[in-house]
Amino acid sequence: MQLPLGPDPRTQRLASLHATLIAHFGRIVRPDDKRRDPVWTLVQGVIGARTKTAISNANTDRLLEAYGTWEGVAAAPEEELAEHLQTATFPALMAERLKACLMQIIEERGQVDLRHLSNLPTEEGMEWLETLPGVARKISAQVVNTSMFNRRALVIDTNHRRVIQRMGLVPPKADTTRAYNALMPVLPEEWSAGDIDEHHLLVKRVGQVYCRPSMQKCDACPMRNDCQYAARAARG
Repeated sequence: MQLPLGPDPRTQRLASLHATLIAHFGRIVRPDDKRRDPVWTLVQGVIGARTKTAISNANTDRLLEAYGTWEGVAAAPEEELAEHLQTATFPALMAERLKACLMQIIEERGQVDLRHLSNLPTEEGMEWLETLPGVARKISAQVVNTSMFNRRALVIDTNHRRVIQRMGLVPPKADTTRAYNALMPVLPEEWSAGDIDEHHLLVKRVGQVYCRPSMQKCDACPMRNDCQYAARAARG
């Protein structure tokens, strides 16, 4: 007979981490009026690789204002789209990915519309999104979690993944999908979609402020007492 293994210790670590970061940074709660249309969220993600969020937001708004509809954006030449994306990193590549993504949605759905995802379980919706050009796990989670869908899905960007890898919550070489698959089942059950969104934003802040790729401020980091990387650094 196999005995139950009991709760995963990472669940309590995540809950403790969340409380510590709220105490350190304060609450980071996305108001309902900041939850955008899922297509807007998808576009922002596709054109936002290695670009600051504020710039990607502005570029997304600029495209919709310039063409009026997402179908209009899809019909525009790549060179023209790239001109609108000059503040993005790799504007030509982002234009190519965006056009391919929107055109595939039109081919499958008849128009640029993601309302059908509201009728699918979260995992199936994310799987469908990940068939689109330029869309992987971070963007699919972003669409279902941070848009008006407001589903339980953990966005994991580069900053977030670096922090949880160094803490030992996921393997050191885990990619975004593997990290997502490791953490989603052990998130506290009581966390709402909003709590999960806030958790991502808080951990992301740690990566931006303290846990940089080549420079770590472990002594000042609020997570230093529960971090494998900080413990090794303290031992020298």
